[in-house]
Amino acid sequence: MTDGTTWLAAPQSIAFGGYHVVLARGLSPNELGGRLAAAVYDRKHIAVAVGDHTGDSLLELMDDTYGDSFDGIGLRLGFAGDWTYAVAYGGWQAEFGPLAPASRDGAHVCLLEYEEENGKPVPPQFAYFHDGRLLAACNLHLDASWGYDGVDGDPETAARLQELLTSAGLPDPERDRGEVHRTALGVVEKFFGLSLPKDLIVNGTLPTVLLEPT
Repeated sequence: MTDGTTWLAAPQSIAFGGYHVVLARGLSPNELGGRLAAAVYDRKHIAVAVGDHTGDSLLELMDDTYGDSFDGIGLRLGFAGDWTYAVAYGGWQAEFGPLAPASRDGAHVCLLEYEEENGKPVPPQFAYFHDGRLLAACNLHLDASWGYDGVDGDPETAARLQELLTSAGLPDPERDRGEVHRTALGVVEKFFGLSLPKDLIVNGTLPTVLLEPT
């Protein structure tokens, strides 16, 4: 069973600090984990399997392994319909480079990210890549913060998504930010057919990897 993506807008829906979720079509969970390992900045990383974990047990493992879970990055991996997904835990904030390379060879890759506990008001982010190209990207508040407003990307795809967001009444600086977040996620979800299994991600056990430097 899948539950869309709007549930991500609930405060601390997955883990303390916000969420970093990547969905992919055309990749297995192992392939997605490997491509995300290759997207980590600075040093080369590989995905090391550590068994099946809940979110809490993964964070405990990372505390034991690194001294503090925020000193590492873990991914829980799974399937949701046609999509493979990876949910990041630990110190993922600002650690990943552009994901266009992860969509090479015809793959579809979608990023949903929100740094909930950042000291600055970072808006939730969305980006969708296919075969090495950016099709659409925006901050989900659709305001001018963090350098851009509106939808960037492939002109046709970005324009269609922008039209749907506008029809949903966005941007709206007078509306509650949480409601804007949920509304924008709902538009993106419907447009691209995205979905994630809430109960399995929040409470269940999933195959897990740590992204280890080599």
